[in-house]
Amino acid sequence: MATTSPVASLTATLAAVIRRDLLLAMRRKSDVLTSLFFFVIVVSLFPLGIGPEMATLRLIAPGVLWVAALLATMLSLPRLFAMDHADGTLEQMALSAVPLGVLVTGKIIAHWLLSGLPLALLAPVLGVQFDLPAGALAVLVAALLIGTPVLSLIGAVGAGLTLGVRGGGVLVSLLVLPLYVPVLIFGAGAVEAHISGLGAAAHLSLLAACFALAVFFAPWATTVALRIALE
Repeated sequence: MATTSPVASLTATLAAVIRRDLLLAMRRKSDVLTSLFFFVIVVSLFPLGIGPEMATLRLIAPGVLWVAALLATMLSLPRLFAMDHADGTLEQMALSAVPLGVLVTGKIIAHWLLSGLPLALLAPVLGVQFDLPAGALAVLVAALLIGTPVLSLIGAVGAGLTLGVRGGGVLVSLLVLPLYVPVLIFGAGAVEAHISGLGAAAHLSLLAACFALAVFFAPWATTVALRIALE
């Protein structure tokens, strides 16, 4: 009789959590589309407000796109655990035989798939408004693909710490914004370095280091924060 290995079992559970959150998000499409429309509108307003001077638009493009992506990601953070907490699902997850960290990791991945990944795919389309060259657009996408998971990982810690707290959305912003600063600097800096001819490898490497640290610490910290919130 074949037995399922623990690793395969945890992987299947992780995939089930991701699939569940994606299906639930499809039933509430307005929540997902709100962040995307916010990103598109904020980025598109800058060329209209500043004017058609291409040199100026190219100069501000990396910062504008990254700040807009950061803020759009933050819009969805309060909902990361709120629904499961409200209907009791989070308590059942904490009491299940599967480690809570695995379930939390699945929810973070689903959050990135719904918020970070669409932003990275939309960014080159919006970057055309700022007259960014093709190489800079490629670096922008690469930086967002590395950096937006860090935003989701750090944001999950803030969402766990403020779960069930009145005005939690504002508190999440105050908690995670200072931690987002290195990601913003390295992400925007990668595009700026490429445009100036210095090369983006150093900034992307630092961004990848931030991602590695976040993957190691954030799920554990989020799990601890959720257990405290559930007590």
